[in-house]
Parts: sequence; structure tokens; C-alpha cells
Amino acid sequence: MKPTRGKTPKKTPRRLNQSKARDPVEVYSRVRPLESPDVPLCLKITGPSTVQLSPPENSQAFRNGQYKESTHTFKTVFGPDSSQKALFDTIALPLVEDLLLGRNGLIFMYGITSSGKTHTMQGTAQDSGILPRCLDVLFNSLGELQAKKYVFKPDRANGLEVQTEADAMMERQKKELLPIMQKPSGTPRRKDKDDYSRIIRVPDTTKVGGVVEDNVYSVFVSYVEIYNNYIYDLLEELPVTTPTKKMFRLTANENNGPVRGVGNDPNAISLPSKSLREDSNHNMYVANCNEVEVKTADDAFAVFLRGQRQRKVAHTKLNTESSRSHSVFNIRLAQAPLDAVGEEVIQDKGAIILSQLALVDLAGSERTGRTKTSGDRLREAGNINASLMTLRTCIEILRDNQTNGANKIVPYRDSKVTHLFKNYFDGEGKVRMVVCVNPKAADYDETTHVMRFAEVTQEVQVARPTAPKIDNFTPGRRKAHQMYRKMLEQEGTPTSRPSSHPSPPAVITLGPPFPSLQMRDPNEDVIANLVTFLDQREKRRNILNSERERKEAEFRTRLEESELEMEADKKKIQEQQKEIEKYRRRMRSLDSDKQNSSRNHDEACKVMQSELDNKENKLQKEMLEKDKLRLALRGVQQSEKERWEKEMEKRIKAVRMEYENKLWVKSAQLDQLKQIVCGSGRGDVTEGLTMAADEITMDEVEETESAPNPAAPLNRSQSPPPKRTAPPVRIKHRRSRSSSNSTWVDHKPASTLDTETILQPIGLKKRKTVNTPSVKDLKNTDNYMVTHQEEDSRGEVETKIYKADVIPTRGGGRAVQFTDVEQLKTGSPSNSPTATTSGRKRKSDEDREGARSKEDVEARCSYGYESKAGQSQSAVRHTVPSKKYKK
Repeated sequence: MKPTRGKTPKKTPRRLNQSKARDPVEVYSRVRPLESPDVPLCLKITGPSTVQLSPPENSQAFRNGQYKESTHTFKTVFGPDSSQKALFDTIALPLVEDLLLGRNGLIFMYGITSSGKTHTMQGTAQDSGILPRCLDVLFNSLGELQAKKYVFKPDRANGLEVQTEADAMMERQKKELLPIMQKPSGTPRRKDKDDYSRIIRVPDTTKVGGVVEDNVYSVFVSYVEIYNNYIYDLLEELPVTTPTKKMFRLTANENNGPVRGVGNDPNAISLPSKSLREDSNHNMYVANCNEVEVKTADDAFAVFLRGQRQRKVAHTKLNTESSRSHSVFNIRLAQAPLDAVGEEVIQDKGAIILSQLALVDLAGSERTGRTKTSGDRLREAGNINASLMTLRTCIEILRDNQTNGANKIVPYRDSKVTHLFKNYFDGEGKVRMVVCVNPKAADYDETTHVMRFAEVTQEVQVARPTAPKIDNFTPGRRKAHQMYRKMLEQEGTPTSRPSSHPSPPAVITLGPPFPSLQMRDPNEDVIANLVTFLDQREKRRNILNSERERKEAEFRTRLEESELEMEADKKKIQEQQKEIEKYRRRMRSLDSDKQNSSRNHDEACKVMQSELDNKENKLQKEMLEKDKLRLALRGVQQSEKERWEKEMEKRIKAVRMEYENKLWVKSAQLDQLKQIVCGSGRGDVTEGLTMAADEITMDEVEETESAPNPAAPLNRSQSPPPKRTAPPVRIKHRRSRSSSNSTWVDHKPASTLDTETILQPIGLKKRKTVNTPSVKDLKNTDNYMVTHQEEDSRGEVETKIYKADVIPTRGGGRAVQFTDVEQLKTGSPSNSPTATTSGRKRKSDEDREGARSKEDVEARCSYGYESKAGQSQSAVRHTVPSKKYKK
């Protein structure tokens, strides 16, 4: 967070100055020690800043063919034998010095689950981690320079307010003494058996310089966690009474976020989620988050433990206490200079300098296949991995913008973690990352991703922060004021400004403790020594009794004086009561005048209200008339709309019926041609399709004759020729290829009858007769013919032979194009039209039959049989013959 001097006027977000000095993000690595020396390893430390990864045989990378070892470089690599002290002195101690100088800092732990992140951050009671050591060094360096409690007060807008020491003392009494006096007596709450606050912790005695003696300091701490991408305050004050189970359900709070149970207890009181906001200096902070002012390192660590008990942890297959959320422990340091005299803090909010150190323990990324999680644990793992992926994406985009000069938008808002710390990556403080690694071979695949992210992070550069200027007063003011007060106390002169805190009372004692009554030497006179000791205690007692009597007399004198003063005050109070009664009588008269004026005002309001009501009634009548007219017009419009809808539905139905009839006719004709070409073979099917086609044609002719068009002729007009399509290859046209020497594929259905006619196709020496042609039959031939038989209206068998050319297609198949039709017909002389007079036809019947025959031949010849390479069955293809072969 950017160091601020209180509230300043809002300004537009400033752009990053490219000319400003920049430092890369420092990334460190710590290798976790193994639990057993027999565990296979995948990581090896090759230098003070390099590690080497080797893919084991059971890893996914090895199965994918990646056998090469990889080397990764860090700022410093801490091996399994490195101490917490060495880690703290290298990584966190410089950031504590910057905190005292008014600069911000961020340290976050990154790694897979069960890699030692939480241990590096917290440590143990005997060997503290980074967080407790930061608190120890901070308070060791401040010493006696801390301000009294509540001199600095949070303003709930990411800033602080300053108040006088007298106001601070009043607030201390209100918040600390009164709750103790009003606390009801009852059975104390049972402490948890795992209360870590009772453990004796070994503090760190390190002390750093850079502290300004003429300033006063105050330390504030806060502790939040990001669970399922929602922020919860772990220092939230909860009621003592046990709520009912209805309070534990996940519901929505005022911030439109869920609430969850405290810690891992499903019957615990729910914590409301918090929201992120931006202050006047465009710094992100958690709204309504509790900030506790602490005066010692033990108090700060106790606050941390209080929040730690509410943090979300769970048991997985890889870790018995796996963190299920990202935790953020924030240390804020407020400092302000003393006045020119060096006695009190300057009462100017703009003189306050804020700096903070954020210690982040990120939850470890994990694979659900290895952790065997389900239910809530599975949902938590998904949110953890999603937030870490967002962090990687932001780092990669920052690196791309800085190295390639791109101007991509960094998606900070996609995750609460990146949104909360976006100011650090924009250049408002130093950023350091500790990559915790588990060297086990089973974690190789996850460790590889962590190493790649660490390399990308080291390439990101952050602007170097500058320390703010503290004050312009003369240095040494505090020491000069202390020497002045000490000199006045020695001379017995009261100071000009008495201390805000009373001096501690004198300790009343009867002397040293009793001497030992054990006889170590036979010549030692224990009884004489005891008598002498008792005589001294008796004298001391007499002196104290005389002193007590003297003070009692002084107290009686002061009490009498106070009683006299109280009598005088009573007289003054009586005089003031008389004046109060006088003012009361005057107030009564003013009240009566006010009532009269209000009565007149009410009457005038009634008259105006009646006029207003009359106008409103007239306006309502006019509105009613308009509504009636609007309803009438709407009814007319609706009726017209319904009438037109019905009319359009009728027209649509008529058009649909017309197109359905045409489609049915075309479908019947297509089915008949498929039976002809594919050789279904059964005469009954062919005869039925022929009769159906004749009936359809006759119906169309009758519809045409009955149409109310006087200019239409009696006979059915010939259908227009189909549109010619280009053949797949260029063909050589000829009328008949019966005399060709190539092999003919003669397609004769099984139901074909032998006509035994004298006239037969000539030149068909090489013929291959098949019932159903296949792709193999058409592959090595250029000629194809299909035989079709049908019974005409006089019961005679009519044989038609359709001849076609087999043409290779561009796709490697074969296409059949019909080019000629030959007709063989046998009949009895009795059925000849010249032998019987009843066989004469009218001209209209002949025209109708000729047109139908012509159309039937034309339609059938426009379809062909096609086969392609790789297909087991042939397909019917519509082919338009050339005009050369049309009659």
C-alpha cells in the first residue's frame, strides 16, 4: 500500500513512470526436509541459487517423452538444513527496515500443498517463522517511542485520525475499564485444549535502526482470509451465546456475499463476508475490517492466534492440516512527529505517515486425483486453483507489457487475491516471493509448474518506492523536553503541563521478607536474628500507622472543605433554577403564539386543499374519458388484427396444400424411377407405381382442363426441359453405342420376361447381365443399359432399353449418363387399332397419352446411376442429357 499522509483530494490514477528506477521481484526458494531418507527425490540443489529437476519414471512428463533435466535459478536457495533465522534475515528483515522508514512491503508464500508454506510463515514456539520474527523486530526497534493507546484511531476508510492524549485517555477508560466493571459474573468459558497462547514462545532479539526519535508510533494488525473467492475477517467479534442451527446455514449478507462457519466447526457462528474498496488515494483495502492496536509483540501474536483458530483448514490425503483459504496478516505502522516543544503529537491528520507489511500465506495448488477430495473440499480446491491461475495470468501479462511494450489490461479483478494487492504490482512497494518446494519424486509434475511460474515472476519489475519526508522540525525535541521535566522535578517546581497519567501509588511494605530459619552453622544464633528482624518490622509498622493517621486527618480536612464548597454550589444551583423557571414561563407564551399561528396556517391549508381536490376530480374525469376512448380504439384494432390473422392463415393453408400436392407427385415419380434403376424386380411394385403415376398425371390434366382460363388448350402442355448441368468430364456424344466392342453391363431385373422378339439390339457381343449392379461391375466398363418392362393400357408387354455412358468423376467414382432409349413392343393382331373399330382413340386421348409418354421418358432419362471409389452401393444421380440426343 502506498504511504499516505492522511486524506488528500481525490486525483486521477497516475500512470507508471517508466523513467523511475525499477527493481525485479525477488523470488527465493526453500526446500522442505524429507520425512524419510528412503523417499526418492526429483530435486537437487546445485548451487547457492540454482536447483536441478530430474523427471522420475512414474511422472507424466517422463511418459510424454520429456527425459531432459531442467535447471532453475532463484535469488537464494535455502536447503533443508537452513534455519528460520537465516531465512528471516535474508528475506523479511530488509522489509521491516523499510516499514519503519514509511515504505510498503509484500511477502507471499507460494507452492503446492504440503510443501512447508505455513511452517515457513509461522514456525514453532521454539523456532519462530517470518511472521512472529517481524513482530519481535518491529517492537524491539520502537521501544519507548510508541504513543499512548487510542492516540491514533482508524477512520474506517483506510486512514487514521489523531486525537489528544486527554481524549485518548477517556476512550481507554470507556473501552477497557467500563466493560470489565459491567461484565456479568458467571461461569467462565472453557478454553480449547489446543490453546496455543499458553505456549511459551522464544522471541527474536534483533533490533534495526532507522527509527526517528522525534516521532511517535502505533502498530495496528488485521487478519483476513480469502475463502472460495470471498473475504472474511478472522478478528470478527462473535457473540458468546450459542446460536441455533438456523443461524449456521449459508445465507447472503449485506455485501451480497455468503457467510460461513467459524473455523472447521459446522455448528459455529457464521462470519459475514467483506468487500474490497478503493480509498481516496486509489489503494485497495478490505472495508469494515477490524484493526487492533497492539503495544507488544506478544499482544500482536495473541491476536494472530485468535484469528488462526477461525481459519479454514481440512484434512486431505497429502496433508493432515491443509489450508483451504489464502490468509493475509497485515501490519500497519502509523507515525507522526511531535510538536515544536516535543511534548504531544501534532494534531494534524495530514502529518500522519502510514506504511504496511502484508504477509500472505497462499493455499497450495493441488490435483484432486492425488488428494482424493470430494464435496466441499473439491469445491475449495477448484477455487484455490482458479485464484492461483489468475495470479499467474496477471504476472505473465505484466511481464509481456514490460518486455514487449504491450498495453494489455491486467485482469486483477478476476480474483480477490490479485485485486487486493494490485497496488504492489503497480509499483507501491517491494514484492518478494518464497517458493516452497517438496523434493519428493511424486510431486515432480506439480513442482515443474511452480518453477515455471517462479521464472516468469522474476522477470517482472516493480517501481522502486521512495521514503516520504517525515517533518521539518528541529531534531532532538523529545530529549530536550525530557531533560526539562527532569530538571523541574529536581527543583520541586510543578511542570507547566501535568502528565495525563497519574503517578503510580507508592508500594506499602513492612520491609524485606523473613530470613531463613534453617541452621547451617551450630554457632549461628537464628533466634537473635529473628528477634532483631521483628523489632525492625514493628518500628516500620509504627511509622506506617503514624503516616496513615496523618493522611486520615488531611483527608478529613479536605472532606470538610469539599462540603463547604458543595453548600455554596447548592445556593448557586437554586439561583439558576429560578432563572430557568423564568425562561420556562417565557417559552410557554411563545408556545401559545406558535399554536395560534399554526391554527391559522392549518385553516389556510384546508381551503387550498379543497381547491386542489376539485381540480384533481376534474382531471380524473378527463383521464377516464381518455381511457375509455383508448380502450375502444384498442378493441377495434384487436378485432381487425384477428380478422387479418385468420385470413392469412387460410391463404397459408391453401398455398401449403398446393405445394404438398406437387411434392407428393414428384416423390411418386422419383420412387418409380428408383425402382426402375435399382432393379427391385417385382412386377407388382412396378405396375403399381406406373398406375399411380398415370393417375397423378390424369388428375393434373383434369385440373388443367377445369381451370377457369379460356386461353388454356385442352391437351396438357409439355413440361419445360430441365436445366442442363455440366457433366463431370468431357464426353464424346454419339447416338448409339450398340456396335461398340466394349463390354456392356446389362441391368435386367429378376422379373424381366423373355419377349422372344425378332428384333433385338445388335452389336452387343460383349455383355454382362446382372440383376443388381454394384461398384465393381461399373468400374471396368464404359457402357450401361437397363431393361424395363411394363404393361400398357391394352394389356401388351412393352420393353424399353435405356442406354447410358459410364463416365469417371473427379472424386474417383463412376457416373452414369443416359443417352438413348430403345423400345421393343409385341402385340396381338386382334388388339391392333386397325383390326377393331372399338380400338379407335379420340385425338384428345392420343394427345394426352403422347404427352404423358413423352414426359415420362424425359423424366426417367434425366436420372442416372453413380458409384464412387470406396462405396459399396451405387447412388441415383440426376443427369440432363445433351440437346444432341433429344428428339
